[in-house]
Amino acid sequence: MKKKYGLLVLVVALSMSAYAQTVKGYVYADNNRNGKKDKTEKGIAGVGVSNGVQVVNTNNDGAYELPVGDDNIIFVIKPAGYSVALNASNQPQYYYIHKPNGSPSNFKYKGVEPTGKLPKSVDFALLPAQESDKFTSLIFGDPQPYTQQEVDFFAKGIVSEVAGIKDVAFGLSLGDLVGDDLNLHNPYISAVKNVGIPWYNLMGNHDMNYEATVDSLADETYEANFGPANYSFNHGKVHFIILDDIIYPDPRDGKGYWGGFRKDQLDFIENDLKLVPKENLVVLAFHIPLQMYNDAFRKEDRDRLFALLKDFPNTLSLSAHTHLQRNDFYTRADGWMQDKPHHEYNAGTTSGDWYSGELNEQGVPASTMRDGTPKGYAFIRFDGNKYVIDYKVAGKPADYQINVYAPEVMSSKRYSSYKFYANFFMGKKGDKVEFSIDGSKWKAMDYLKNADPSYLNLAMKWDFISNLIPGRRPSNPEESTHLWWAGFPGKLKAGEHTLEIRAVDMYGRTFTQKKTFKVQDPIELK
Repeated sequence: MKKKYGLLVLVVALSMSAYAQTVKGYVYADNNRNGKKDKTEKGIAGVGVSNGVQVVNTNNDGAYELPVGDDNIIFVIKPAGYSVALNASNQPQYYYIHKPNGSPSNFKYKGVEPTGKLPKSVDFALLPAQESDKFTSLIFGDPQPYTQQEVDFFAKGIVSEVAGIKDVAFGLSLGDLVGDDLNLHNPYISAVKNVGIPWYNLMGNHDMNYEATVDSLADETYEANFGPANYSFNHGKVHFIILDDIIYPDPRDGKGYWGGFRKDQLDFIENDLKLVPKENLVVLAFHIPLQMYNDAFRKEDRDRLFALLKDFPNTLSLSAHTHLQRNDFYTRADGWMQDKPHHEYNAGTTSGDWYSGELNEQGVPASTMRDGTPKGYAFIRFDGNKYVIDYKVAGKPADYQINVYAPEVMSSKRYSSYKFYANFFMGKKGDKVEFSIDGSKWKAMDYLKNADPSYLNLAMKWDFISNLIPGRRPSNPEESTHLWWAGFPGKLKAGEHTLEIRAVDMYGRTFTQKKTFKVQDPIELK
């Protein structure tokens, strides 16, 4: 009797005519870890395998069958309770590239060499692993070095701080791994491998082949260095979908890029989600945020994505690209199809404001972002289908979550024009932010969408220096979405005072930060 392959065998059969041939193989438990399927090693049933569009489950023997053309990457969707082998650079090895003719030869940066004839069997090894439903992932936004010097800044200012980290399951960089020079992909890989954990990546607009005339070829060098630009995997009760959301060239004018997805990518998401339990947390990661500021993301693609997620009550999106930090929540007014809003964390970046600013004590640019968020990285702590995000400022203690801007000294008379500000890096409109002076009763601060005056000072300093200093002037400030302000209440006596700010985050946790300032009696004019 003929064996049945997967849950989507009918979809595959209908699609066969669009492809040149069929790839077959097994997903198996590689008990001796030699990377080959030995006769004694059994296949694993019910594991997803994809050609980048169709997704099938392996049958009872661990076998799968999929159609392929001349430009496909076949990959296994790692199930919970298993790991995949890593290469020497800690990159997960879960895919097979099938490009018989290789990448276009006229591209500036090298792509995939011709892969030749399709093997008789393309097998995927899984390693049984102790995998808890409680785990942590490490998130890097936009490393984006344009030179080897900036790769070194990234390695020294970010990677060295987390090198050898324990109790973190894996890392993920959210695109713009480099800044246009794709020869820097390998130096970036060499830097990140020193974190010492499995490391996933996704493609940003600065990782593309700009010679591409169709979007499907814009990732050729990325694929050669990192594998598929669209893929998924499971860890615990979390399903991760990693996506390239840059459409290049922009179909509106044939120039630049546009945020969005091709139809085949959205078809992959649809097919992939058919194999995901509805109660699991679905985490989507891509580079350009879904928010349509200045029409930056194609509305119909976002609408279809939201429609595909409508039956999944637990979701999270991760993005970068802006070199700002935001927490956005999509509601029915935005086209989201559930009462519970969809959370998108637009992560702060490891390059900050593109390696600008004065050099710090490490000899690395301070590179505070334009909304006043210091450069850094994030930890996402998962527990079943729940999560908590922690932003870690590079070079600062983990509890440094608020920057306080206040006068160093002010007059004891007529000080109503003095204001103070709190930049709560992971905050959002509606959060509770309060202040107390010298232990007085806590009072609310007002939410303010404005430039952070602390960052404004950093940038303006460069306009008043008489001689250039090492480094590069920061970019001009942008409106911060996590800024609060208040005026000094009552009469303060001359002397030193302590201003304390406390803020409650979206998970109910309280953070505090203090700053001292002086009040002096005014100097009378003579």
